Amino acid sequence: MGNSYAGQLRTTRFEEVLHNSIEASLRSNTVVPRPVFSQLYLEAEQPPLHSAGRVENEEEEDGSESNSPLIPYQMKPPPEGCCTTDGFCQAGRDLRLASLASEPLNVAPGFLLVGAKSPSAPDTLLVCAVDCRFLPDERGRNALLGFSGNCMGCGEKGFRYFTEFSNHINLKLSTQPKKQKHLKYHLYKDSQGLLVRGAAICWKGLETRGRQTAPNTSDSHVISDEHLLNPAVTAHPGHPPGSYTAGAPVGPIGQPYLADLRPPLTNGSHTPLSQNPLPHTAVLSNGPGRPTVIGTLNAGPPKKRHKGWSPESSAVKTPPASSTSSSSLTNVAKPDHAPPESVSQGSSNPHSPPGPSVTVPDQLLHTCRLQPVIFRGHGSLPQLSGKVCDVQVSSLLQSCYQNSQALPRVYQHYGPSPIQPLSVEMQILLTVYYLVQLGPDQVPLIQDLEQIFMRSWRESHLREIRQHQQPQSGLSLPQASSTLPGLPQAQALTPSQLPWLAQLAASSCGEGVVVLEEKASMALGLAGTFTRLMEGRLAHTNYVVIICTAKGRETESCVVVTGKHQCRILVEGMFSPTDSLREISQQLSSGMTQELTAFCNSLGPDGDVDVLLGSVARESRSHPPPLSSSQESTGDSSPRVRQTDRATCSPKEPATDRHTGSPKDRAESHKDSCSEYCVEWREVRPIQLAVARKLLSHVCAIADSSTQNLDLGSFDRVHFLICVPPSEVTFQQTVLHLWNSGVLQQLGLEQECLSQREAEHYVVKMDQEARARIDDLIQEAHRNSNTLYILVHDHAHWDISSGPYGASGGDSGGGLVDSLLNSLQIRDATNILTLHVTSFPFALQTQHTRISPYNEIHWPSAFNNDMDLYHEKTRYFGVSELLDSTRSGSGLPLLRYDSSFESMASVLEERFPKLHSAVIRTQVLVQHYCVALMAVSGRPGSGGRSIHKHTSVETLEIVQSLLSSAQRCPTHHGHMVLLRIPSLALAGWAHQRLAWVRQRLGLGERFEIILGNPSQALSIGQSFTERIKTWLKIQETDWVPRTYLELEALPCILILSGADPLGESLPRSLKYCDLRVISSSYLQRTSLEEELGLAAYLMRVESQGSQPLRHVPGPGSDLSESDRDKHSSTDNEEEGRENALKSELPGLGHFPPPHPHSAPQTLRPFSDSSAAANLHLHTTPPDPLHSSQSPNPNPSDTQRWPSKSTSSDSSSTLPPSSLQSCSWARGVSRPPSVLLPRALYDIITPFDESGLPRCTSFLPHLSVAWASSFRPLLSKMMTCTEQSLYYRQWTIPRPCHMDSSNRPAEGRTDNFHPRRLLLSGPPQVGKTGAYLQFLGILSRMLIRLMEVDIYDEEEINTSDQLECVQYHPACAPWPIIDTLRGMPFDYTIHNPKYEDISTVYCPDYYPNTDGNPRRKEDVYLRRRTTRTKLSKYAAYNTYHHCEQCHQYTGFNPGYQMYESLLHGFTFSHLLLGEEIQLYFIIPKSKQHHFSFSQPGGQLESMRLPLTSDWNPDCIKSPIFTPTTGRHEHGLFNLYHAMDGAAHLHILVIKEYEMAVYKKYWPNHIMLVLPTVFNGAGIGAAHFLIKELSYHNLGLERRHRLEGGGPPADVWPFIIVSDDSCVMWNAVDLDSHSATGPVERNVSLKQVLQHMEACPDLTQYGLCGIRKWGSCSPGQGKGGGARHKEPFSRGHLHDFLLLNVDLTQDVQYNENRFMCDDVDFNLRAHSAGLLICRFNNFSVMKKQIAIGGYRTFIIKTKITDVPTSIQPSQYICAPDSKHPFLATPAQLLLERYLQHTSQRLFPLSARNYTHPILSVDCYLNLGPEVTVCFVSSRPHSINISTAELLFSGLLLCFCDSFVTPGFLKKFHFLKGAILCVICADRSSLRQTVVRLELEDEWRFRLSDEFQTANAKEDRPLFFLTGKHI
Repeated sequence: MGNSYAGQLRTTRFEEVLHNSIEASLRSNTVVPRPVFSQLYLEAEQPPLHSAGRVENEEEEDGSESNSPLIPYQMKPPPEGCCTTDGFCQAGRDLRLASLASEPLNVAPGFLLVGAKSPSAPDTLLVCAVDCRFLPDERGRNALLGFSGNCMGCGEKGFRYFTEFSNHINLKLSTQPKKQKHLKYHLYKDSQGLLVRGAAICWKGLETRGRQTAPNTSDSHVISDEHLLNPAVTAHPGHPPGSYTAGAPVGPIGQPYLADLRPPLTNGSHTPLSQNPLPHTAVLSNGPGRPTVIGTLNAGPPKKRHKGWSPESSAVKTPPASSTSSSSLTNVAKPDHAPPESVSQGSSNPHSPPGPSVTVPDQLLHTCRLQPVIFRGHGSLPQLSGKVCDVQVSSLLQSCYQNSQALPRVYQHYGPSPIQPLSVEMQILLTVYYLVQLGPDQVPLIQDLEQIFMRSWRESHLREIRQHQQPQSGLSLPQASSTLPGLPQAQALTPSQLPWLAQLAASSCGEGVVVLEEKASMALGLAGTFTRLMEGRLAHTNYVVIICTAKGRETESCVVVTGKHQCRILVEGMFSPTDSLREISQQLSSGMTQELTAFCNSLGPDGDVDVLLGSVARESRSHPPPLSSSQESTGDSSPRVRQTDRATCSPKEPATDRHTGSPKDRAESHKDSCSEYCVEWREVRPIQLAVARKLLSHVCAIADSSTQNLDLGSFDRVHFLICVPPSEVTFQQTVLHLWNSGVLQQLGLEQECLSQREAEHYVVKMDQEARARIDDLIQEAHRNSNTLYILVHDHAHWDISSGPYGASGGDSGGGLVDSLLNSLQIRDATNILTLHVTSFPFALQTQHTRISPYNEIHWPSAFNNDMDLYHEKTRYFGVSELLDSTRSGSGLPLLRYDSSFESMASVLEERFPKLHSAVIRTQVLVQHYCVALMAVSGRPGSGGRSIHKHTSVETLEIVQSLLSSAQRCPTHHGHMVLLRIPSLALAGWAHQRLAWVRQRLGLGERFEIILGNPSQALSIGQSFTERIKTWLKIQETDWVPRTYLELEALPCILILSGADPLGESLPRSLKYCDLRVISSSYLQRTSLEEELGLAAYLMRVESQGSQPLRHVPGPGSDLSESDRDKHSSTDNEEEGRENALKSELPGLGHFPPPHPHSAPQTLRPFSDSSAAANLHLHTTPPDPLHSSQSPNPNPSDTQRWPSKSTSSDSSSTLPPSSLQSCSWARGVSRPPSVLLPRALYDIITPFDESGLPRCTSFLPHLSVAWASSFRPLLSKMMTCTEQSLYYRQWTIPRPCHMDSSNRPAEGRTDNFHPRRLLLSGPPQVGKTGAYLQFLGILSRMLIRLMEVDIYDEEEINTSDQLECVQYHPACAPWPIIDTLRGMPFDYTIHNPKYEDISTVYCPDYYPNTDGNPRRKEDVYLRRRTTRTKLSKYAAYNTYHHCEQCHQYTGFNPGYQMYESLLHGFTFSHLLLGEEIQLYFIIPKSKQHHFSFSQPGGQLESMRLPLTSDWNPDCIKSPIFTPTTGRHEHGLFNLYHAMDGAAHLHILVIKEYEMAVYKKYWPNHIMLVLPTVFNGAGIGAAHFLIKELSYHNLGLERRHRLEGGGPPADVWPFIIVSDDSCVMWNAVDLDSHSATGPVERNVSLKQVLQHMEACPDLTQYGLCGIRKWGSCSPGQGKGGGARHKEPFSRGHLHDFLLLNVDLTQDVQYNENRFMCDDVDFNLRAHSAGLLICRFNNFSVMKKQIAIGGYRTFIIKTKITDVPTSIQPSQYICAPDSKHPFLATPAQLLLERYLQHTSQRLFPLSARNYTHPILSVDCYLNLGPEVTVCFVSSRPHSINISTAELLFSGLLLCFCDSFVTPGFLKKFHFLKGAILCVICADRSSLRQTVVRLELEDEWRFRLSDEFQTANAKEDRPLFFLTGKHI
């Protein structure tokens, strides 16, 4: 079929092809695998690739070349004149081994001699030198791609391509040159010094990546190799070619290699694969000795990956079958209380049926030095007897089998399913395949196997699944399966075939996996296994699979784990974490560790540690204290120490120790200052404020939701309690943050909390004492319903055990959180809000979670570029960045393991099988630190260089950095080393041991050793406390550090104990995070990320015009102190590390490798280069002579030190001053390095196919379980919210989980707590500061909710010249109508909102020009406001919710949304010229206010009360509120303002806003204006309100008349109120202060009822109240008389009581946009109507910046985008080509007159005595012009104008009442300006003629204008003229 591998199976045995076909069909990605007979007999003919006589060894040497056709290759012709003789290079030098055997050869460091074969001279080996990094190790693994070689003949170096090199050595190839094919053997010197041929180079593993095991001709026969790979032994798929892989094994001399993308999967055999005696064929091998385990490579990478092949391709991704396993060892490590994947810790099986028992040998553990683990499989396990404690039995595999059987149930909802699950035989066979592909050090991960089952079943039945999901007519599934012979092969495996197929698969891995077939019973198989174990026949076997296929019975199976490493890990994983710690403590207390301790203390020939330390102590007593390790030394001190010493001194000064001498001298030196030291953990970062605001918005969302679960408006203060885990350091750390945050002051608690100690009252540790504190809070919350209590549960993932489980004997303290925070009292308290805060929310996100997904707040992610929005000066470096560092193409990864330590620990684990691995690893680790301290201290008698081999390079480097860092700073700032030891007993022992060694070495003042016990307070030495006090400038004598944060820059080793970290924050001086002792058995995402989160780091980044770098510099780019001696790898022997020093140490990520002495690219650029050098010094030049000529007592270091001097002998450009810079200051820009156990490193560092770290796919927590194995994978593209939804769908709480009892009620799908929030963010990112800021801004918001910004302005246009006449007594409740008529009308406008309009001329008023008038530029500035507290009688917007007004607003959760009906109403008006169609939206609850022709029929009228009616709980006047654009912010909730009184409230809205107003105010009546008024102003709304009310009054009077009553009894008043009226006040006449009467808040009900009760009210045309101002009613400039007068006549605004009967002849101007109320007031007064203002009442107006009738945007007709248009462009000449505006003509006219009237009326500017005469209309002509209003109506009331000379005349739409005779009554200045405004040009001319204006006014054609409107928009026209 076009496949290059076609036809190869024709020479293969039938049974092997059959086995391979079954396997391929099971694992195939395609629908129809090829049948076996097609593979055998129907393949296309193709010539054989190799001759039949070729020996097997040759086939193996050729590797993958034997499986691929020859590629024609044409060699490049050699250069002219060069040598082309075989065996010679092109320079003519001999390369043959026979010729060079005795010649001295100069081999470059890092290169190996190899023998190359030439096809033209097959018997001759050519000697070549090849870089060892590009050669495989003895297992055929870890060779870098590419080539680097030197010619051993002519000496030419630097060949970078094998093609080039093969040409140079004259290989004369006819095929593509490949190093794997032509580099054959290692060469070495024998005992005679001759160069001879050695072992063959094992290229097998490298060739595995390109080979297809099943050499079929169709892609349908193969599937991806991704099914068989396990990430614990697989290199990372994301590596680009040439990149280093942390943790890669090393070659023969320890040089690190590049791990190949698909390294071979070790099979457990200790024999090199190339020498495996088992026969290997192309059918069963994926390389030498590799079986086809689960599948074959479908589309593997080509041999040269750099030629266009992307490692991201799907065929080579990390397998989901293994890398996406969520539980890993977690499944093995589950305790008994974790069904369904529980582990039986007992060795016997009490539930087994009676039958033959199997006796466990007595000496099994002693003889085999292991405790076998038996995994139950299919069937029942025989009863075990004998010494059953030596065997562990687990049901985990059995549960896995049962889960895979349940997979097809996923499809049951489609109907009856013909799809069958995997058969028992297929499950067993897949299990064997999985075990075979495991490496010798790998442990089986049960969910990996479960994923394999799931994928195998899914792929085998892909066609059936698709057909079942999408049934096709005419084709049934049985027919389909019968026509596709490859499909049912998954179920074709019979019990008789199973044993030999399993044995066939196991044979490929030697003795690694043994399959035992038993025909009789399982008991015989187990007995035989025990026998083999006792006889030592399973020494190299890791797994024994026992298969029982007795006739007539179901196939039974079990797996016995016999590998030492696997058994130890599995057995330890069967204990819960608590049981493991208990076991460790018991081993320590019982003395079981004495032999181990003695063994570790022994250094072999180098002596004993304790003896050496004793000699050091004696030397210290007999000699003066030695100089520090940074001194010049000539003895046994290491060159590394000397080089560090030279670096600490200035080049111009001799190398002296500034701290030499007594401790007193050293203490005095502490007074030196370090300018680079700063503590930043007190700062509040912008992102913390942003997260706090997100929290606040979620709280507001709860309050604003329709559920009414939180009424923020009812709270007046905030109280809080922070619950933290029972860690004293975490407790003090939270108290410290609280005290420094200022939250206590913001909440008004500073009086109650005067010291940091008193701040502890607001933080509680979740121990048994917490119960009383939380009970007190519940009681306090019950008493104070107006206080909102925030219960912050920090570190919320710590204790999630259910209360009953904890009470029944769970972990100590388990279930306490559940019993306290999930109690009914907290759940039902409406004023308690619970905030869970955690870095690992996964365990709280289950199917039964109490937290709504809408109440989750996630920390902004840097991957979404969210951080750029907050101008953050720090960059977070967390777990994902740590894992990314392992994939960086260069540099030393921050996350790594220590191979030397792992080797020593493995040896001791085999030697002491009964001891827990944590005990052994802790002993080894502490011993390493002790030896490293001895080596670095330089003390005489401490062993010197000879003891270096007894510690690891990593530990040596950590200790050296710790000791030398403080010497670089004048104040001894240094680094912290974190040593994580979970066991309290082991941590205590380690602390005691290290402290003893430190004391023996005399290093007590150099660094501190701190034991971090969660239950104890922090304790450090007094001298170190004094040092910290000096740094922090603390004066208190009794101050001691209580948190790790306060240890900033203190050189110390912190031994952090406890089963889990409990939220302790670490200082930024943390440089090394040593996690080599943490357990590898409990692999849950929470526990893993919690441990790795200890190294999380906030780095300061100050980008100046540059993008933040994606990766941060690692240790390789910060070569301070011993860092410049840091090695480029930590995963192999020391020699490999030391060899790597000859190359530069590049940084992480995409940073280019810096020069050893050049400043690397950091995240903190400086404009001043010297400042950058001082803060980021990376290396100092050592003395080259001193470095190269120093004596080297250790022969193994002959290569190390010259390589260092070679890399550092160039001159440095750094200034000398930088050599004294602070080491701590350089370190704070670099995250800490993390050391992990090798097993853990191999499991978590691979990335799955989606690009996520593998640990993200682990089970989230021990207390949860996967809901189904048939689940999708987490995706890298998932946000935090999507991950939350993933866990909510696919995880269920176990019975021990506190949410397991949170079952939804009947008929509900969830049971979320309405007042519970979850804040999640990565560890150490600043969540504590965020929620503390949230508490502060929540308190401010509650205060703000109780306050409102109201306008507070003094009245304008006041004058001292007013006569102080008292018309009414100050205490008069109502006006006397006759007295009121005798009062003068005040034409002057005093409302400050009209400060920018024209003054109305009043004879009694003269403007005050001597005062300090408001500047013109201030007029348009923001109006003055003040903030005041809302009273209980305030009006509210839609954000207010309380229980009292639920029904009023229509959002009562107990009812459906209020149903409303739309009713039409038609009436006619002469001014409009046509009938008006209005619509009422009337809720059913308000229909009683209206009359209908019949129930549900035509709307007839709005019912009005009678004048004689009176009800103390009712308001008679309907309230109309015109509004636009304020559906959310308008103050329409009058329930509290009315004090519960019944009233009729109607919102007057525009038609296009009808839907949104109805949505927000469903229980309000709405009057919808006609469509033609959508663009109209406030005048139209007022006009329709008044005219509709008058029309309705007539209808009601008619009904009254029809009912037999007098029509005059109908109430004629309405209220027109602005939508921003918030509160009402009344002058308290009974109480007077020194400054005058006092105002108090009253209800609107009281104000209206008082006004409605006014005597003779029906004789008033208009009543109103004054606008509130902060000036006392009895004070105010010029306003004293007016305020003392309780009633006055003048302009009314904002809140009117309108008599629609008396004002029937005075209409609002429907065209007006501005000042329509001023115009209406003037016309109403001129009509003789009585206007009264009640001065004892005032209205407060809220500042609402949104919406309103004054917000109109003027824009052009061409585009809708608002543009800047000058007022002069609002008009144009008629018929001119002027850009038209899409704005109403009336608005353009009003705006034009307002802004340009001083040019239009030049004589009127600032001329109060010569105003402009305005007839029948008031228009705003700007603040500099005065307008005199007169009415032309007969019998109208006007001011006397006989002596006035007017500076202009304004005639606007004058009617027939304006006559020439009327105008001739007035006198004008010469040059006065006339302005005539009409609707069209014709009316304009008619008006001029009718009024005979041309007699006294001169007009020009150029003086005619129109508004800038198009013709269809009906522009307005006006004509100007000048008085003659």
